[in-house]
Amino acid sequence: MNAAKRALLAVLLIAAAAPAPAAAPQVGPGDQPASEAEAKDYQLSLDQMRTFTEVFARIKQDYVEDVDDATLMRAAIRGMLDGLDPHTAYLDTSEFQALEEDTSGHFNGIGIEVVKSDGDLRVVSPIDGTPAQQAGVKPGDIISGIDGHSTEGMELDDAVKLIRGEPGTTITLTVVRDPNEKPLTLELKRAIIHVQSVSSRLIEDHYGYLRITAFQSDTPASAREALQRLVKESDGELRGLVLDLRNNPGGVLNSAVGVADLFLHDGLIVYTEGRSDESELSFSADTDELIPATPVVVLINGGTASASEIVAGALQDHHRALLVGEPSFGKGSVQTILPLTNGSAVKLTTALYYTPSGRSIQALGIRPDIAVTEQHEEAPAENGPAPRREADLAGHLEVNHDAEPSQGGNEAKLAAHDFQLYQALNLLKGATILGQAGTPSG
Repeated sequence: MNAAKRALLAVLLIAAAAPAPAAAPQVGPGDQPASEAEAKDYQLSLDQMRTFTEVFARIKQDYVEDVDDATLMRAAIRGMLDGLDPHTAYLDTSEFQALEEDTSGHFNGIGIEVVKSDGDLRVVSPIDGTPAQQAGVKPGDIISGIDGHSTEGMELDDAVKLIRGEPGTTITLTVVRDPNEKPLTLELKRAIIHVQSVSSRLIEDHYGYLRITAFQSDTPASAREALQRLVKESDGELRGLVLDLRNNPGGVLNSAVGVADLFLHDGLIVYTEGRSDESELSFSADTDELIPATPVVVLINGGTASASEIVAGALQDHHRALLVGEPSFGKGSVQTILPLTNGSAVKLTTALYYTPSGRSIQALGIRPDIAVTEQHEEAPAENGPAPRREADLAGHLEVNHDAEPSQGGNEAKLAAHDFQLYQALNLLKGATILGQAGTPSG
């Protein structure tokens, strides 16, 4: 991948990204519409602006309480963006700063990714090793209360502000997991969240495990180091690798491309399409594949979203890995951060991404090659709620579509602790014997 493309890619994001300036076309009072259609649109825009100004003036004059102009404008902007899709949002100065901190992997809070869906505050996934994960928060949980405050009608940004706070302080979440059961009350202690996005170890001799919890700016380099370490610990003979992307909510797009590139030596990784020329990009693998002879199994589930779906989709399309687990979340859109002059920003959906074979997974998700459900100590009710995914989010974009392993090699313990990982290991052992599964690309 050339340097120019890498530079362009850095401005795009899937769940979070670095800021990028943008210019929008403007029509001034002296501009003349070039056609009858443009003239009609121009007049319509003026009429709508007059209506907006009239409503603004009515509120200032007649609302029961005095409201300052800045508050009204923020509310108007948020309302305008809320009517688009679940991932487009206005970020005030503090929220913009928090987003940049999230991308760096250091922030205060409890360690969850949340979205608004049909008015509910829903968990996409908890981050490994954080207070949320340790307290038992699960993907799909509805947070109905925060410290006694109902989240009904609450803006996502306001909810995030309540969840975040000084490290060491306590927060109480009311969580609805099953609408037919009593809500859960979880007490958590906020912490400084240091997201170590990559962890690795040998499950058994010559069989490696690579876990990626989020895609941050340093994730590709960390993943490369981890793979090299696994090869060394296997005396140069790594017979199989499990890449665990379960409950990975995504992150920076160029990190996803960089990780996929470690497993491919050529070919398309992902491409994006949108309304503007700037949003139409494609990214291909370099020739520096790290473990070309090693079979790979990728674990996915309903918490596998956005950037992690790019990696899974690329490896699946190139027949470089077998995907095992459950269907992924289905977030196939790209957001760009557009900084504004007052220090705030707009997180705007600017494109859809497509896997190498031309698939859009928007609101559909990636289907595993081999379906293996997670085994719970307490099996869910037969008619219990299904995990929430992108397709369940109100306003999602419609597109026409043509846990850590146990130490050591004790299979019984591994099967009880993580059934999906146990099955992935069995597949890798079979691939070693048969010499087929996860056929290297090229």
